[in-house]
Amino acid sequence: MKICAAQMRPVKGDIQTNIEHHKKFIDLALSNGAEVIIFPELSITGYEPTLAKALATLPDDPRFDDFQNLSNTQHLTIAIGVPTKNHNGICISLVVFQPHQPGQTYSKKYLHVDEEPFFVSGQNSMDLIGNQSNIAFAICYEISVPEHAENAYKNGAEIYLASVAKTAEGVEKALTSLPDIAAKYSMTVMMANSVGHCDNFECAGTSAAWNNQGRLLAQLNDSDEGIIILDTDTQEVITRTI
Repeated sequence: MKICAAQMRPVKGDIQTNIEHHKKFIDLALSNGAEVIIFPELSITGYEPTLAKALATLPDDPRFDDFQNLSNTQHLTIAIGVPTKNHNGICISLVVFQPHQPGQTYSKKYLHVDEEPFFVSGQNSMDLIGNQSNIAFAICYEISVPEHAENAYKNGAEIYLASVAKTAEGVEKALTSLPDIAAKYSMTVMMANSVGHCDNFECAGTSAAWNNQGRLLAQLNDSDEGIIILDTDTQEVITRTI
């Protein structure tokens, strides 16, 4: 299975522009044989907690129909970062489009304390995806919560995909914790981070991939948009910039 982590620079609050930008990453991923692509945390709006209430939408927002169509026609699983709303409040979510299947949502359960004024803990409609390998999602702060990776492992995950919006300091911590998770649970791990300004900080990119022994296979820089594609069968990696 070829899995892609996208490192992108979202435009603050501009959903339609970001949708079109996502499509460029998807086209590049498809041209390199990807079967799954994951985007950074809240990639559709940018990581903007103070704007989340105004920007939040439903997973079946018609503006996302092109993603389902691409998934159907290209046999690609697509996970985009979206602030979603439910009866409890606003969640930080990954809306997941799979070929010829109803859309599903993975919502962040473990929130950082700074997020609690703006978001609520999510209840998920999905835990794992994938036919050849079971894939578990994590959203940013969740990779710092030991129970999260442990539960993914206990549920049968072989691949752990982290969608994040992290500063340089946060990336430094992730570059320690994620390979440890990979080695401890024998899971292939990938991280998709944004670049550029988000909220009140700069996202530091450095998206990366590790094998199931915790060895770093590929890493992007801290400023350019691009993708990493990992073939989980051969461990070969491809990096491309946009």
